[in-house]
Amino acid sequence: MALQKNELILFFIITLPSFVLCYSSLHENQLIDKYVDEASEFDSKAYPSYFNTIDDGSNLFKGLIKESADVLCLKSFDKVDSSTSSSAETVSVNDFGAEGDGETDDTKAFEMAWKVACSSKEAVMVAPKKTYRIKPIRFSGPCKSQLTVQILGTLIASDDRSDFSKDGRHWLIFDSVSNLVVEGGGAINGNGKNWWQNSCKTDKSKPCKDAPTALTFYKSKNLMVRNLTIQDGQQIHVSFQKCMNVEVSNLSITAPPKSPNTDGIHVTDTQNILITSCVIATGDDCLSIVNGSKTVQASNITCGSGHGISIGSLGSGNSKAYVSHIAVNGAKLYGTTNGIRIKTWQMCLLSFEYKVHTKTSKVIYMQGGSGSASNIRFRNIEMHNVTNPILIDQYYCDRKIPCKEQRSAVEVKNVVYKNIKGTSASDVAIKFDCSKSFPCLGIILQDINLQHEGRKTAKALCNNVNVTSIGVVCPLCPKLEGQYETCQCL
Repeated sequence: MALQKNELILFFIITLPSFVLCYSSLHENQLIDKYVDEASEFDSKAYPSYFNTIDDGSNLFKGLIKESADVLCLKSFDKVDSSTSSSAETVSVNDFGAEGDGETDDTKAFEMAWKVACSSKEAVMVAPKKTYRIKPIRFSGPCKSQLTVQILGTLIASDDRSDFSKDGRHWLIFDSVSNLVVEGGGAINGNGKNWWQNSCKTDKSKPCKDAPTALTFYKSKNLMVRNLTIQDGQQIHVSFQKCMNVEVSNLSITAPPKSPNTDGIHVTDTQNILITSCVIATGDDCLSIVNGSKTVQASNITCGSGHGISIGSLGSGNSKAYVSHIAVNGAKLYGTTNGIRIKTWQMCLLSFEYKVHTKTSKVIYMQGGSGSASNIRFRNIEMHNVTNPILIDQYYCDRKIPCKEQRSAVEVKNVVYKNIKGTSASDVAIKFDCSKSFPCLGIILQDINLQHEGRKTAKALCNNVNVTSIGVVCPLCPKLEGQYETCQCL
């Protein structure tokens, strides 16, 4: 009986912290819940066609309030055991002829080591503390059992761009590998300088082509990626595509501020991913979450330089895009172009003529899309000299030819901003630039304090958006659209 008592006490000690966290989230949700109906109302007279065909979002927003506890307290999944048993086979790349001198091509040694490790009952593939120069590699699964890859040294990409002729979009890719741990404290260096200087964004005379992603996880589940340095990616540094059940922690990701398209962590078509304790300073988004991603939690993220934390862009090429149940809780941004941003493509009609023999034809190119970005929460975020601290942009158009507004857009609805504080490098600290045809619905601002970095007063610009303010919110959205509202922040 005494033993059962002790076991019961131990159970409560172990489970109490997570219970308190989830309870506090639920309690907070109940406090916000009373504002939901008000936040979901909008002037239906101004947009009759829109409200006759589309739900106003109130039911979904109530769902967010109830379901957000699951997002903030991600349920544990059947993840790979991060511990390595004494029976695990150690497979070193050096045993397969890797020189590790930083000059010799060690690609084949890595491929051979992977083949052995992947086919073993339990294995640890090791890259010791040396520098390995390697060409593009596809680490293909499925493997026989769980597998750990320990990168203790440095992997550096070949600087010969012709080595990427077979696959110009990937350098290191884990394809269909489940129950995998990638760790070790080492470094992955994309050696991206040659790619950056040949980018059309750096040299306008160059054709626009995709550069490789440094590290890709594709169609994989039950992953742990932790304790690594990823630097100078050719383009995106780390990408999770069509994955499920992922834990990412303690990554240091760096590239020069002017390196083009060098997103830090890119999440696409991936579900149930936790990203925590990462420091990211690149030339593009620190964290980008795009189409098909659901139940994404990011916490304790430090970002700068770069373009901030972005959901999108969404709806490119007239596509359908859906992103939902995203929680960013705890982030610090320093000198970034944007802070927390949702960006969707504006629908554009771009036409041009071409001649075939004596016949002239016209092509109309549509740029934009449909779908939704919904049930999103940003909490406990610090801004330091950020140009656009809070931004929703439904008119994103990264084209030389300006886009004209059309009656189509990716909807943005049910977004909570809570406890966002700091300084703005521009006059406009809050900008909601939403579509006339598909206004932003169910937007809540709670406890916002954004001051201008200089002596000016920060402003808010809010177009076609339904906003509810809770607590002290500064700056406030103006009563009249197209106008600015200012207030003296405390």
